[in-house]
Order: sequence, then C-alpha cells, then structure tokens
Amino acid sequence: LRLAMQGVKLKNTDGMFNKSDPFFEIKRKFHGPGGDVWDVVYRSPHIKDNLNPTWPDATVDVATLCGGDLDQHVQVSVFDHEKSGNHVLMGEIETSVKELIAAKSSGPFTLRRRGKDKGQLRVNRADLIGMEDLNSQVAGMSLSGGSVAPLPMPVPVPASGSTAAYVPSAPPSASGAYVPGAPPAPAAPLATSSSPTFVDYISGGCQLNLCVAIDFTGSNGDPRKPGTLHYIHRDGGLNDYEKAIQAIGRILAKYDYDQKFPVLGFGAKYGGVVRHCFQCGSSGEVDGVDGIIEAYRGVFRTGLIMSGPTVFTEVMRTAAAHSVSSQQAAKQKGLQAYSVLLILTDGAVSDVDATARCLQEISDSPMSVVIVGVGAADFGAMQFLDDCAGNGTPDIAQFVEFNRHRHDRLSLTAATLDEIPEQLVGYFTRKGIRPGRALHLDEDEVVVGPEEEEIDLSLAFGDDGEINVASGGRYNASMKF
Repeated sequence: LRLAMQGVKLKNTDGMFNKSDPFFEIKRKFHGPGGDVWDVVYRSPHIKDNLNPTWPDATVDVATLCGGDLDQHVQVSVFDHEKSGNHVLMGEIETSVKELIAAKSSGPFTLRRRGKDKGQLRVNRADLIGMEDLNSQVAGMSLSGGSVAPLPMPVPVPASGSTAAYVPSAPPSASGAYVPGAPPAPAAPLATSSSPTFVDYISGGCQLNLCVAIDFTGSNGDPRKPGTLHYIHRDGGLNDYEKAIQAIGRILAKYDYDQKFPVLGFGAKYGGVVRHCFQCGSSGEVDGVDGIIEAYRGVFRTGLIMSGPTVFTEVMRTAAAHSVSSQQAAKQKGLQAYSVLLILTDGAVSDVDATARCLQEISDSPMSVVIVGVGAADFGAMQFLDDCAGNGTPDIAQFVEFNRHRHDRLSLTAATLDEIPEQLVGYFTRKGIRPGRALHLDEDEVVVGPEEEEIDLSLAFGDDGEINVASGGRYNASMKF
C-alpha cells in the first residue's frame, strides 16, 4: 500500500505558546491471549510545529497489515511527538485498506479522541502495488486456529530525535511479509556423485547475513546495580552482554557479506505494552559489531521498562521472514543467501514448549538460530531447545553457554560455529539448490589490511574485561573492548 496523507486543522496539544509535532502510526489488529491487540506496522516521521502537516509517502506491506484482506479493520493514530518518548495522542480513526483507497475521492476522515473531533486526516494518495505477489505471501503465513500468527511488535522511536520513517521490528528489507509455516514438501535431493560442502557454497558466493536479538527482560536485573547483566559501567567497561556481543559477534561477523546487521530487542515495555520484538537503534541496520554495541546502549536512553515475560518467538519469526526474503532476492540475482539469528538471553524463557513449536514452524527457513546464554542461570531449558528437533524436522538451533567458553576464544569459536555449516548445507540440499560456481578474484581485487589491524584468534577475556593475547598475533589498540 503506497500512501500519502496530510493532517488538516489538527487540535494543538502542546500548550498555548507551542505547536504540536505530529506523526502518524498505522496499526493492524491481531487476536492475542488477552484479547484484540493493536500492533504498529508503520510510523511516519514527525513534522515540527505544524497543525496542517503533509507527511512523506509511506509504503506498507499489505500482507503484514491485514493479511491481504482489504476489508480488515486497521487503525490510524496521530500523535504529538515528544523527545521523552511519551507521545501524546491527538486523534485516531478505525478504517480499512479499501476505505483508505476510496478516501482519495470520498473526502477526509475525522480524527476523534474521547468522543470529540480533533481535526481531519486527508488521503492524497492510496495505491496498491505488487498485488501479484500478495497471494503467495499470504499463503506462506503460519496459521493457528484459522488466524494469521502474530507478527512482531514495533520499535519505539529513540529519544534522540531521529526521524527514521519506518520502524517495524524487522529492517525495511525484511518487511515481515510472512512467517514460514509448517515445512513444505522438500525438493528432490541433489543428484550428485559427491555431496556439496559448506566451503562449496561460500566459495560459490552464498551471502551470509547476521541478525542480533537481545534480551531486555526484568530477569536480567536492574542495569543501575553493579553485578547485574546489563549493568552500565561508568568507567566504560563492558557488561556481560557487551562482552558476549563483542566476542561472539566478531566470530559471526567475519562471515557476514556486507557487515550490516539488524539489531532487535525483546522483553521491554513501552507505552504500557510489553514489546516482544523491537528495533534497537535509529536505523534498520547498523554497521559492524561496534554498531551493535552502540544500538544496544542506545536502548537504555529510550525510556524502556524492563519487563517480561521472556518470549523468543517473535524475533525468531521476524528473522525467519527476513531470511526468506533475502534468499528470494538473492535467487533473482542468481545468488544464494543464508541468515544466522544470534539471540542473547539470560535463559529464563517463559514458554519452552511454545518456543520449541516456533523453531519447528520456521525450520524450513534459510536460517540458523544461535542462542547464547549470558550469566550463571540454569540453562537446561535452552539445551532442550537445542535438542528439540523432531523426526523429519530440520535442526536449526544451537545453544552456547557464554561463561563456559569466555576465557577460551578458540573454544568459543568452535561452539558457536559447530552446527551452522551442516545446517546451511542441509537447507540448500533439501531445496535442490547446488553451490554456485566458485568465485575467482583477480590479483588487483585482493585487499590486504595493515598488519596492525589483524586480530589473533586465540584471545582470552580476563575477569576485568580486558583482552589477554594467549599466543602471538596482534590486535588494534584502538578497538574498544
């Protein structure tokens, strides 16, 4: 849905001497365990000091918004943007995609709040594009009890004043168009005299994509108190999550083809609603492992309340949808793509059985899930998830207890990468997809970095967070560990 809207004579909520800074949200309805829930699918940038704002064109995935049902109710809410993140509702409407399209000629909507008129919302443009792909997207969604499985919650706009236009939990390239359902019938196995290997696929140009999801639930403890997992060190030292991001992130990042990573969070409460999947940082992707750290730290400046329960399923579904869309885009270019979801958690998952079912639902996605346990909790449930694949269901999960390997970089590397090569090969083999032709670089395409930027593989973390070089090698002293 391509949409262009403007507000007309909106009621000011910013006091006598100021004007509101309006933005709008488009929300979909899904049926949660506690009843109907409105879930943000799109948020516009805010327009400063303007009661007649014209917002930039928006593009919203119809499969995500309404499951392809153009008569399904959706909600459009207009807010006054506040730097604190406590945005003020100016007015809202309940409508449908069909009515939005008709409103181009039928006239503006009247925004209401508490039964009173609060201005108008005019639709200047509403067009459906790419409808030929919609039916296949909807058909691929996971169904439960006849309704579309809940898609991930949105991200709150950080308090930094960012005007990022699109803020669903998955990056724009991963619109959350669908969640892979029960595994389809596998393609015919590869007819070959020798089985392809992980190296064959990587050498053939298979693109690896890393997505990171971080646990912000209350079970991690108060980040203001020393000794808790999210403790914010005033001297710039790293807490347990940051150490895990640095160590394991750098292992997996070596294989990411563009060094741009979506960073998601789960378990925090915004606006009184627990968000089981939200974007960390002001953009859908960050640059490098340092960008992951900055996005993580930025979450604590967004006015979150660390809450619960601990739910993995929404970040897993988001990453699965992203992995499928990435592979489809790569396939159109004659390439291949495979994703790795890195989940960092304290281990207190609330519903192990539901998480195991979700892993089975998404098991036919081009993705591996690496769950890293941070802290000293009982990780028995996490080990169960590692071993939960049923008969005929691909095993895509791997559990790593960070504390067990934190002082041995080689051991940590081996544990992290233990199952990914086999899982990647297994996916493409099931789909009958052969490795691409091995890529050969010309001599002038080979880039050799300065020697002082090399990092020895045998690095160990000391108790004080510093890095000790176990044997040989160099590291860049400017890197912030």
